[in-house]
This record gives sequence, structure tokens and C-alpha cells, in this order.
Amino acid sequence: MIYSANPQPVNVHSFSTEAPEVNPDLKRVTSTVEYKNDRFIVKDRSFNRQFAHLYAERLMTMRKRLTAAATEKWGNTPIRKLHELINDERCIVIGTIFKHMELRPNILKEVSEEHNLMPQPIRSRYADTKDKLIIEDELQRIFVVGDLKCETSVTGVIVAVLGKEPEDDKGKFHVEDYCYQQLPTQVPRPIIDQDKFIMFVSGFELGGREERPFQMQMLADLVCGQLGDLDQQEATASICHVVVAGNSLSESTQDRDTLTKAKYLSKKTSAGSVEAVKNLDGFLGQLVTSVDVTILPGEFDPTNFSLPQQPFHQCMLPVSSQYNTLHRQTNPCDITVDGLRILGTAGQPVEDIYRYSEMEDRLAMLENTLVWGHTAPTAPDTLACYPFVKEDPFIVSNCPHIYFAGCQPEYKSKVFKGASGQEVLLLTVPRFSQSGTAVLVNLRSLEAQPISFHSHFPIVDESVSPEVDK
Repeated sequence: MIYSANPQPVNVHSFSTEAPEVNPDLKRVTSTVEYKNDRFIVKDRSFNRQFAHLYAERLMTMRKRLTAAATEKWGNTPIRKLHELINDERCIVIGTIFKHMELRPNILKEVSEEHNLMPQPIRSRYADTKDKLIIEDELQRIFVVGDLKCETSVTGVIVAVLGKEPEDDKGKFHVEDYCYQQLPTQVPRPIIDQDKFIMFVSGFELGGREERPFQMQMLADLVCGQLGDLDQQEATASICHVVVAGNSLSESTQDRDTLTKAKYLSKKTSAGSVEAVKNLDGFLGQLVTSVDVTILPGEFDPTNFSLPQQPFHQCMLPVSSQYNTLHRQTNPCDITVDGLRILGTAGQPVEDIYRYSEMEDRLAMLENTLVWGHTAPTAPDTLACYPFVKEDPFIVSNCPHIYFAGCQPEYKSKVFKGASGQEVLLLTVPRFSQSGTAVLVNLRSLEAQPISFHSHFPIVDESVSPEVDK
């Protein structure tokens, strides 16, 4: 579905015509919303801990599930810890993958200029053919060779491997086969007797050159029933919820020059994020008058940087926060709408997997995190996260019905089917600033479709100023 605008001078008179007809009997569908994000709320805020506790908790929690999956797949094959390995014995080892990467950024190499060494080149991806895999448990680690592919593996994944340590190749575990945890049980999908839609949108990137205020207004008008004829208004009245999945503000609002500039030089200016947040509040203020809105913070939004990101503060959104239909939530976010479990992030875990693997398909990366049973496996190694001690909140303990990642380059979707009949709609939500596209998901059928808003207004290059006649 595409909404397009191409204003021409001859059409200016149309702005003075009467507003589109509105059906007074048209009512928006309602839904029940429940949030299960308590595990993502950081309470004590103590950052003087080691991350070893998080890895240990992850391995201990997921070992039981891996043991069950390995026993079901390979029968009574003995399960050994690394210090119990016997040379040439075929056995199962359960542990955490560590990916040894030569190109990975290293703080010691970054200061190499002091030692007259070549500095590291800036890269967008760090995978290399020389990378090696290591599996470690509570006490030891060992190099892994064989069927476990380095190209599609990342640090932090818990895996069960079948193989042996040969007598003539000690220090290396030769893998014949491998498996991940069994997908958790899924609550049966409720029967919904009418079409209900959730709209997913991400990456408005307000405050940057690529923001699309006209398309955003078209989206708001569509959701609020101010766009289209009666048939279209009837269709949009079926939208019961809007999820804004991160990066509502642009990366350019993170300008440190504004923060470090002397006050007497900046008294007539303000940080770009101030105006951007004000525009975001005005946009959300339109939506919340008609529909429930859940907003997640993203990488460039004004909240903490490390996962789990805490909700927007209420004082940043004074207008929209007056409505109880605005739900400021964490990233990751766990929502239940009319009995359907929805789990998702603003896209940082998928982006980090892209950097440290050779995979290209973002939807496949999202699927892998579901199979691995962890929404952010590379945290805390290459993805910043809070040093949890007693639990790993990113473990997928309940199978969702919808699993999404925001701020992706393009829209993709597929239905993933588990071994026990689970059906999960996988969804990559595109950046609105790049695509002008949101995604509608029908809760009755779990079908997804993109909806695009286009205009022909050119993007103005603010770096080029017009010449002034002298």
C-alpha cells in the first residue's frame, strides 16, 4: 500500500476545499495491552561489576535446555565438561562460543601510535577468513574445528557440540554436529474474530538531514483517520496499536560541539536534540489521541546507551505523556496485545551481528537470535550492556508470536516454524527516514504488509547556503 503526494502549483486551490467526509459512526477497534518488561528495568545501577557473572549466569540457565536438546538429538552420548574430556572419546560439550577475530577493535592496538606502530584501519565489518572459534565452560576453553561454521557464529552463543578431541590433535575439539536450545513453548494463539492491526515504524531520525516531516504527518493523518475516503478510514480504524521501534532522533543530534562550546558562544542556539524531541512530542501527541502508542528508545535517542535501554523520561514528552495511551518502554521490549506475545528491539543486536559475522541477510540474523535463544548474544562482548549478576534478561524464555528488529535497511518478513508447532512472525522494520515505510501486522492472521508514504519534495542540502546580493 502506497500513499504518495506530488503537489503542483495548479493544485494549490485544493487546500481551501472542504475536509474529507468523516463517518461519525466509525469507531476504532480496541485491544488489551500488557507489558512484561520488569526484567529489563535496571534498579540498582551498579557498574563496578565484572561481566563474568553475566556469562556464567547465561551458561548455567541455558545448560538445562541444551542438555535436553542434545539428549533428544544424540541419545545417550555422554555429556562432558572440558576438564573431563578423554582423548578420542565421542562426547557432547556444552559451552559458550568465543570468536577470536584478528580484525576486532582492540584498545591496545588503538594506542599503538605511541609505539610507532601502524594504526588499525577503520572498518564497518570485522569478520575475516582467519577467525577461529573457541568453546569455553566454567573452567576451561578449547579451540573448535569442523562443522560449526565460523562465518555464521558470534561470541556469546550457548551451543552443544558433538565430537571428540583426537589423541594426535590435542587442544582442538573436532565437531561432527551441533545443536542449540529447544525453542520454548508458545502460548496458543488466541482466536480473533476481526481484523486488528499493529503498525510498526522506526528510524524517524528527527533533527537530521534525512528526516521526513511530510511523510510523518501523512502517517499521523492516516492513523488518526484524517486521510483517505470512507473506505480507507474504515480500514485504518482497525489499527489498534502503534509501535515506534527506536532511533526517533538522528545521529546528528549527538553533536558534542554543542555540549563543549562556551556558553557565551551558544546562548542564542540550542542543541539539535531539543527541537527534535519537541517535534517528536508533537507527532506522538497526534497519535495518542486516537490509538495506543508504544515507544522504544534506540541507539541515538536521549536515554542510556547500553542495553537494556531505559524508557524515555516523561519530561521529554510533556504533551504526549499527558495521555495514558502513550507507553514509554524499554529496549528490548516485551508486549502482549490481545494475548499475542510480541518481543523486539531497536535493532542494535542485529547490527552488531552484522559487524562481526559474514552474514548478509538481516532477517536470517534475527532468526538466528531466536534459534540461539538470546536476543543479544554479542552483549557484553561487542555490544554494550548492563553488568547483570543474578540473571540474563536477554534469554528468550517464552516463545513470542511476533519477533521484530527496528531500524533495518529494508522490510522483510517470514513465518518461522518450530519443531513443536510454534509459529513466529519475524519482522525487520525499515528506517522511516530512508524508506518512508511502516509495517502493518494483522493480529488475526499474523500477515504483514508494508505501507509506504511518498512525496516528491527534494531533500535540501543545508550545507549549501544561497548567495546574498551585495
